[in-house]
Amino acid sequence: MDRQAETPAPFWRRIDETRVQCEVCPHRCRLSEGERGRCFAREARDGRVVLGTYGRVSSVSDDPIEKKPLYHFLPGTRTLSIGTVGCNLSCRFCQNWSISKPMDLRALRATLTPDQVAALAVESRCPSVAFTYNEPIVSLEYVRDTARACRDRGLRTVAVTAGYVAGAARRAFFEVMDAANVDLKAIRDGFYRRLCGARIAPVLETLRYLREETDVWIEVTQLVLPDENDADEDLAASAAWCVANLGPDTPLHFSAFYPAFRLTDHRPADARLLVHAGAIARQQGACHVYLGNVNVSGGGDTYCATCGVTLMRREGFALVERRIDRDGRCPDCGAVCPGVFR
Repeated sequence: MDRQAETPAPFWRRIDETRVQCEVCPHRCRLSEGERGRCFAREARDGRVVLGTYGRVSSVSDDPIEKKPLYHFLPGTRTLSIGTVGCNLSCRFCQNWSISKPMDLRALRATLTPDQVAALAVESRCPSVAFTYNEPIVSLEYVRDTARACRDRGLRTVAVTAGYVAGAARRAFFEVMDAANVDLKAIRDGFYRRLCGARIAPVLETLRYLREETDVWIEVTQLVLPDENDADEDLAASAAWCVANLGPDTPLHFSAFYPAFRLTDHRPADARLLVHAGAIARQQGACHVYLGNVNVSGGGDTYCATCGVTLMRREGFALVERRIDRDGRCPDCGAVCPGVFR
């Protein structure tokens, strides 16, 4: 499949006779013929930037939507999850480093056109398709085409992303999304520079953009990394920023770090640390806080922010009890829980 040869790609510019500049993300990689960007997926070819991995996928799976994690978007349903290769961050703690930072294309195990992805979701009885496992923004053209094919069949679309994307590409990417879980890895720019090879400002810009200029349903995940982003003042500042800029009803997920990739010398986060992080977030005004990758009773349950009754109960990623209606109303007090439940 050589779809990239005909794909309009407005997110680059020519620098001179020998170099082009990709403008999908804030790195704005300057590339000579044959060079790949920091994301690995985008490359200079025939005097322009193309997506060299168009239509090729590394992973296809039928997952619970809660695994993304999305707890207020079609809860209890399945989502067809699609992954490619590449990432424009360089997180030293990456859990999916084999596809996010590949050395070659061997991880791309199958070829699927956008229409085939949409048809597979329908066949699998999944009401949504999630672009996940690696950073979907680096495969923007393929993701856009696939999302449009999904929407043509009445399917919802989901992005699991670090949100590291530039202005015009940001609009183009999220205009075909119905929901997004955005990783806010820390609140300090130094953390992003030292451990992720990036900056925090574009991520915060993406989150504000989603809240202020789109109808995309947003949930936020922060990996809690001991001795790096788990200080009380950092956790409080992160939660306070989300409450102030995204609203107190935006679900916040805290996920436990386990040693991986280039950060195997750090201790894992335990349940006690995540419970503490969740308590700090609630003190800052967050109404819906979830704890992941640890076994904490009630850590995945949804409570009414008005009366406190349990609205949805989960065991792992399985929704085992749901008491709200399709409009998200609490059966006890009638308050509406924010989300997409139809």
